[in-house]
Order: sequence, then C-alpha cells, then structure tokens
Amino acid sequence: MSGSKKQQVPKPIVFGTAGAGGIMAWMVVHPFNTLAVRMNLASSQGYQFSLGAMVKESGWGSLYDGIGAGIGRQLIYATARFGLFETFRDALHEYRGKTDFASRVGVGALTGGMAAYMSCPMEVSCVRMSNDATLPAAQRRNYKSVFDTITRIAKEEGVAAYWSGSTPFVQRAMMVGVFQVATYDQFKLMYANLFSQKKDSVPNVFCAAMTSGLLYSIVTMPLEASKNRMANQKPDPKTGELLYKSTLQTIRAVSAKEGFLALYNGFLPYYGRCGGHTVFMFIFVQLLRENYVKYAM
Repeated sequence: MSGSKKQQVPKPIVFGTAGAGGIMAWMVVHPFNTLAVRMNLASSQGYQFSLGAMVKESGWGSLYDGIGAGIGRQLIYATARFGLFETFRDALHEYRGKTDFASRVGVGALTGGMAAYMSCPMEVSCVRMSNDATLPAAQRRNYKSVFDTITRIAKEEGVAAYWSGSTPFVQRAMMVGVFQVATYDQFKLMYANLFSQKKDSVPNVFCAAMTSGLLYSIVTMPLEASKNRMANQKPDPKTGELLYKSTLQTIRAVSAKEGFLALYNGFLPYYGRCGGHTVFMFIFVQLLRENYVKYAM
C-alpha cells in the first residue's frame, strides 16, 4: 500500500479495514495458535503434547476451540494496532515534517502496547478456551462460548482477571511492533533486489513477512509463554496464591523447574501463527483498501 493511497482512504476505513483484515487472517491461522498454546502449556500441566492424541480425543475441529475469542481479540487488537499506528505516524509526520525509522519504531511499540492492553480480556479468553480441552476432566472450566467465558471470568474471579498476563502480552506486542517495523520493509526491499520480485506483490509480502515473523517469534516466544501461563493459571487451592506473578518471575520459575527451552515449547506453530497472520493480514488489508478506493471513491 503506497503512502498516497493511505492518505486517500478516510480514517474510519483505515480502522475498519485493519480490523477486518485482522479477523480474516486470524480465521486462517487460528489452528496454529491453538497448537502453540497447547504445546506451550503441556509441560506445566504434566503431560507431553501429541497431535495424534488430541485429534483422537477431540477431533480436528478442536483446533478452532476459542475462535470466537480470537476473532474478538482481532476486532479490538488489529483495529487499534494498525489503525492507531497509521494515525499516530501520520500525525507525527505532519508535526515533524518527516517519517524516519526511529519514529516508525517508536510509534509501532506504543500502538502495539496500547492495542494489546485493550484486547487483553479477549486474549485471556482465547488462551483458556483454546487449552481447556487438554486439561483433566476435573480441572476443565468447560466454557460454552466467548460470552460465557467473559461472563464467568468476571463472576468467578473478578474483573481484574481479564488482565491476567497483561504485562507480558503488552511487552510482546511492543516487541512485535518494533521488529515488524524494523525488519518487514527491509526484507521486502532485500527480496525485491535478490529475486527481482515486485515490491508489495504477494510473493514479496510472503517472503518478507515469514522472515520478519521468524525473527520476532524467536525474540517474543518467552513473553508469549509467560502470558499463556499467567492467563491460564488457577490460584493454589490451599493458599489462594497465584504461581506466576510477573514476566520475569515466570521466566525464572519455568527455567528453574523445566529448563529455559520449555519457554519455546510450541515454537513452530507459534511461528506459523506469527508469520502467517502477518502475510494474510497485509494481503487482506491491501485488497480491502484497493477495492474501497476503486469502487467507493
């Protein structure tokens, strides 16, 4: 998407296409997220994850457990993250008269963190719904829908539980914002030069997004693992205390008990989710905005 085309599209359409593109992309990659969450939490629940066992017990359809919460998350997160990024970037450009690398990184980190905090209730719901089927029957929460999940969390644990794991979630989103801004455009240019790809073409977007996604998946996986454990945990039945209280404490506790690499359980599907969502979202957003300009303006 060119800078001129972004300027032509009204702000409500910028936010609307960002949210719609995020939702459409999430519907493609949600199974990767489910696998990543289940593989990542398996060791903390005392078992070794097996795709075959999961399919045998719950069927392939269980890969879409929590899809309602995932869509709700994208409705808030993608809309706010990309909509606010373009709004803040353009406002900063008008103020400074330029858009340089540092301003893009700063805006990417800020808007990523803001969007993550706003969407944290849906993220907690998505983690719990995606993983519930893997718990022993006596420990399952048996959420029926995203609305049931949201209602029960508030009723049973209090509104503050919506932000369980919000710190690593916000930290991860800020890192994603930084790494996407810092590497995505650079990789598009690199692949265009190396393989004579047309910049912003589907092959160019795919190669750049998957390479950028690999880098930020490696960097952010410990934060993702911390968020999953904090969002999914239950208070100790005897003391009422939570095992995981902060990002650093969670990383230290997991590393001491299970080894540092346990934080990377589920890395391949996590990478598939990160890279895949970036690819499909940018493609869908670009198509939506191009069609808006073509048919509605």
